[in-house]
Amino acid sequence: MSQQILAVLEYLEKEKGIPRAEMIRTISDAVVLAAERGVNAGQKLEVEINPRTGALKAFAVLDVVDSVGDTRREIHVSKARGIDPQACIGGRIRQPIDPSFLGRIAAQAARQAINDSVRDFERTRVCSEFEGHVGKIVSGIVRRKEVYESKVAGGRPFVDYILEVGKVEGLLAQREMIPGEEFRIGDSVRALLLSLGERTNDPALILSRSIPRFVTTLLQLEISELGDGSVEIVRMAREAGYRTKIAVASKDPHIDPVGACVGSRGMRIKAIVKELSGEKLDVIRYSDNLAKFLAEALWPVIPQNVEINEKEQRIRFAVPEADLPQVIGKRGMNARLTSRLLNWRLDIGTLNESQAKFDAGLQQAAVDLSVLEGVNAQIINQLIAIGITSAEALHGVTVGDLVDAGLTMEDAVAVTATFKRLDKANGMSE
Repeated sequence: MSQQILAVLEYLEKEKGIPRAEMIRTISDAVVLAAERGVNAGQKLEVEINPRTGALKAFAVLDVVDSVGDTRREIHVSKARGIDPQACIGGRIRQPIDPSFLGRIAAQAARQAINDSVRDFERTRVCSEFEGHVGKIVSGIVRRKEVYESKVAGGRPFVDYILEVGKVEGLLAQREMIPGEEFRIGDSVRALLLSLGERTNDPALILSRSIPRFVTTLLQLEISELGDGSVEIVRMAREAGYRTKIAVASKDPHIDPVGACVGSRGMRIKAIVKELSGEKLDVIRYSDNLAKFLAEALWPVIPQNVEINEKEQRIRFAVPEADLPQVIGKRGMNARLTSRLLNWRLDIGTLNESQAKFDAGLQQAAVDLSVLEGVNAQIINQLIAIGITSAEALHGVTVGDLVDAGLTMEDAVAVTATFKRLDKANGMSE
């Protein structure tokens, strides 16, 4: 037993850096606790381990009395003086016991204490070594994968990967992976250090490749202009495994932010896309002008008939019918990404739909203005052209206003007179 303990102490001190005195204290406490709960229940015990030889000594701590009531805790004074001549009533002595009497449970406790101490020490070391790296990218080697059955009947099993990052384990769970990617044992993988494991049985590091920050951090590592801050990522939206859109701006007017990110012949962006397992990456020039920003986000498709509703945070626009699938994207993901990038809701139509709605609006305006008796179609078209699309819109409009807008004096007088008669007949001004 002593040689085994000595070997463990030496290994932990040399390989793990755990102080020998700390491990001796931990093992001793664990053995005592287990023995007091097991075959030595009711006794108070002490254990000593020699740090040089690993030899283990065990003692029963007994109260010295003149009348013994509990042999597990008390010893008669005459017998006590046979162990220690200085023993006296009211005092305590330590009676040596055979360590083997501590039982198998105590031995198991020693092993468990060693395992727990190593794990706790590793966790403490990991916290001190990696806490400053949370939110940064780390590299690891795939050491094993853990396959779990799906909880959904007929569903595919899911796979978590355990990576070796330095000397500690990191968990890359399937939910934190880019959809569709797989790794083999021995593959080198880069991932964002999401957090440190909180529970004792957790892997020390929790990793992610699916969150948007993985892409931004990767870009900052690979593109020097982003790393030094001369180009910044202003906005970002990501659907992991499908597409990421980033809006960039330059603090230096001499630097093209998009060109800096894409690189010569697209080499910089190709390297990022490869790391993202083929996920598409759109680099967009940011603009404070919303209409211009929309055009940049949809390029090469050109949005037309753009209407911005600031109150509802909505943008309405039309695109050529042939370009609509590209703007919408697979299962609407491209449109959702664009909406999230702009932080505005999008209402997208085709040019044919837009023209139809416009024509319908003109027809309705003509119908609404037809209540003006004696006003012919030519004059109605002139009114519509200047934004008057109903009789009610003539409230407050003077003859001079109509003449300034392009109507003849005769036509302007006729329109206002007809409106006054209609207004008086229908009580429109009440």
